[in-house]
Amino acid sequence: MGQAEPEVSTTAGRVRGRVEHGNAVFRGIPFARPPLADLRFQAPVPPEPWDGVREATEFGPQAPQMALPGTPGAAEPPQDTTGEWLTVNVWTPDVHARTLPVMVWIHGGAYLFGSGGPGYDGTPFASSGAVFVSCNYRLGMEGFGHIEGVPANRGLLDAVAALTWVRQNIASFGGDPGNVTVFGESAGAGVISALLAMDAAKGLFRRAIAQSVPGTFFSAALAGTITEAVAAVAGIPASYEALSRTDPMRLVAAQMDVNTHMREYLNWGPVRITDTPFSPVVDGEVLTRTPWRALVAGAARDVELLTGHNRDEYRLFIAVQGRLGRITDDQANTVLDYFAPAPDGPAGYRKVYQNADAGGLFEVAFSDWLFRMPTLHLAQAHAMSGGTTYLYELTAQAPIGPFGACHALDVPLVFGAYGEGISAMLTGTEPPADFVALGDLMRREWLSFAASGRPGWLPYGTEHRTTRVYDLQPDVRSYPEEASMHLWERHMFDALDLPA
Repeated sequence: MGQAEPEVSTTAGRVRGRVEHGNAVFRGIPFARPPLADLRFQAPVPPEPWDGVREATEFGPQAPQMALPGTPGAAEPPQDTTGEWLTVNVWTPDVHARTLPVMVWIHGGAYLFGSGGPGYDGTPFASSGAVFVSCNYRLGMEGFGHIEGVPANRGLLDAVAALTWVRQNIASFGGDPGNVTVFGESAGAGVISALLAMDAAKGLFRRAIAQSVPGTFFSAALAGTITEAVAAVAGIPASYEALSRTDPMRLVAAQMDVNTHMREYLNWGPVRITDTPFSPVVDGEVLTRTPWRALVAGAARDVELLTGHNRDEYRLFIAVQGRLGRITDDQANTVLDYFAPAPDGPAGYRKVYQNADAGGLFEVAFSDWLFRMPTLHLAQAHAMSGGTTYLYELTAQAPIGPFGACHALDVPLVFGAYGEGISAMLTGTEPPADFVALGDLMRREWLSFAASGRPGWLPYGTEHRTTRVYDLQPDVRSYPEEASMHLWERHMFDALDLPA
């Protein structure tokens, strides 16, 4: 790499990073001003220019949040008063190249947790010839609370602002602004799905990788009711004036209280039995329709899409809640009543999964509704509109524990990062060699897709449902989850609303 402390010019000023493992790394570069004071709950505003050279060696602070429940040894995030949450981090093998593919990671975390900082090391991607970028976005009430009189979906607008920063600046880091791939998992895949549907994001990326797409998008009415609930717990009116004067961490405490007691909110429909009170809102302005309706209408036909899910998605949540083997018939019936699609409803699940016990029905129905079928339907909608589409399923099981091929297992595989947080719980610190080799394969195919649009298998089509199956012996075959696919074939994932 040469220079030990590489410097790069951005539209707001010069930044100084450092060389790590042969790559230039820049952390904590602002892509927007701190969203506090008059900018609280507003759309992101470009950063203030600075004089001289800004040190870019430390991650910026996380958006307001608490520690992720169920993460072994997780500490509460440090308190922050700067509001400098909206930052990007860049890993590049060559700041002078200007032609390298760019991969922008959007983190998951139920729209409540996470950041683009610690835990997502871009070294494996940069060392393979790509410019890797990660970003923060506002979470919870700050990013997705639906508040009268201010823009909706501020977390989505933050992602657009980060991608705008990439388009304007990434050539200075060696990247090609015309060859940008966004990729993300869980809530990050939800953000990416929304970006595919948003006019404001058009032209900001060429390709998208959406890992385990969540099906939860909210109507404005439902989202407004959730805002009222959070405000009530915080002891304030649900108005912009009151919310904007309230300390962000007070709202975090209130939203986590609501999250813990969601089953008590009987008028929230199926959302009340999920794991987050926030999701993107179909507000009619920032987001005019759900991704599935937008894609089937051709909204992202020019974007190449790679998407997929894990076989046993919801088992992670059942396990970390200590409920494996303890699901009752009543609990399974509740999930089937809420989630099983027409025309067959719960009877359809009991027929095609007739050998499943209560826990099995609970898990497969939750997995289908929340991740598996939204992901499949996104692929189908894109393929139907003529968009180039690739589909995968991860079936390899977590090396330790009862987790199977659960939600989030793909993240340590793709990043090659084992031994911290959820990854340590699923894989241990030294997973078996064949498991590590599978992750290396997934990362190579992600990189190939980002560079050329071809991951290494044939596209998915509505007649030939070609699917890459990531097991310890990887394969390519027709979509494996045929039983669930047929149960859901007449369903359309629309915005969740208040029950009639």
